[in-house]
Amino acid sequence: MANYFSIILTFITVISGLFWLYDARVLKPKRKAVIAELETKTSSALTDEQRENLAPQPKLMELSESIFPVIALVLVVRTLLYEPFQIPSGSMMPTLLKGDFILVEKFSYGIKDPVFQETLIETSEPERGDVAVFKYPENPNIDYIKRVIGLPGDRIIYRNKALYIQPACAAGERDCEEMKVVSTSLKEDGTYFSGSSPLRTYSEDLGQVTHEILIDPRVAPRTMLYFNQPGTRKDEWVVPEGQYFAMGDNRDNSRDSRYWGFVDEELLVGRAVFIWMSFEMDRSRDSWLPSWVPTGVRFERLGSIE
Repeated sequence: MANYFSIILTFITVISGLFWLYDARVLKPKRKAVIAELETKTSSALTDEQRENLAPQPKLMELSESIFPVIALVLVVRTLLYEPFQIPSGSMMPTLLKGDFILVEKFSYGIKDPVFQETLIETSEPERGDVAVFKYPENPNIDYIKRVIGLPGDRIIYRNKALYIQPACAAGERDCEEMKVVSTSLKEDGTYFSGSSPLRTYSEDLGQVTHEILIDPRVAPRTMLYFNQPGTRKDEWVVPEGQYFAMGDNRDNSRDSRYWGFVDEELLVGRAVFIWMSFEMDRSRDSWLPSWVPTGVRFERLGSIE
């Protein structure tokens, strides 16, 4: 859906720009010539109102002149710099909550054209721990947001709800780092819930990034549902070149790379960097309201995304 909007915005920008250019280069000189001819004949300058009545600017051209700079600026900002997204589910709790509105830094993973989404300029690559927005591999019309866990060449194991990572060998090296468990420590219990059941909150260390995850103690490991990569065990994956392994912070309530595979670098949209608005969507107090109506504003959540 987001790509459709980009295509429509690009189309409107191009059409309005062409109308504006045609008016500026062709029609406007003709209008000036008509006015100049009459002023020469009468030997007096016309007022602005008289000029408008004598040689009016066509309404379509006037509209194009008004909207072109605005939508061109929107297109540039949205395509090259930042794009707003809304968090629709709880798969990234506690980092992101349903009702959060975030800004995604589009130039983090390369500058792409707004129509075909081809990379025009290489900038940087995802780092382990980034909260990334990407096109859902099974349906690229849908935007997904998860945390980057595995980089190209990494070996990932998620076994009994414990995460193990063996980073890829550095270029030219043969002795890779050993497989290590991502350190976690229980922080608190009962702050977040799945229905009426409390979720356990852990602090997880991904090297340069420390963040919180949620574990549902009621849910058994869903190993049999995991994506099976040929040559590896059911709960083990080796990230191919040019692809990434992504997981939700709400580990037992996230459909992510464990279930559908890897994220190709071509599907990357950008890095989530800032929560600019957060609406409370708790229906327990105001159950009579429609599901899409917020029940409050969470000002304390506004700020950078870890």
